Amino acid sequence: MSWQLQEAKQRFSELVRKAESEGPQVVTRNGREVVVVVSAEEFHRTREPKMNFKEFLMPGPDFDLLDIERAEDMPREIDW
Repeated sequence: MSWQLQEAKQRFSELVRKAESEGPQVVTRNGREVVVVVSAEEFHRTREPKMNFKEFLMPGPDFDLLDIERAEDMPREIDW
């Protein structure tokens, strides 16, 4: 939702409640977006450090839990 600055000042409690329940609230001044009010939960979620690709891959799957058996059949013949 978008709020004009004057309206946001007058109805600040409502603006905060809506930010908590409905998501980010945009405040405009002279028709331009100047700030966005978000809940503390959303703010902290966006501030959490992100894993880079290497950190994402490092934990990897636990291969000890896999039960992989090698096939006993003969490989196919290749015509040269």
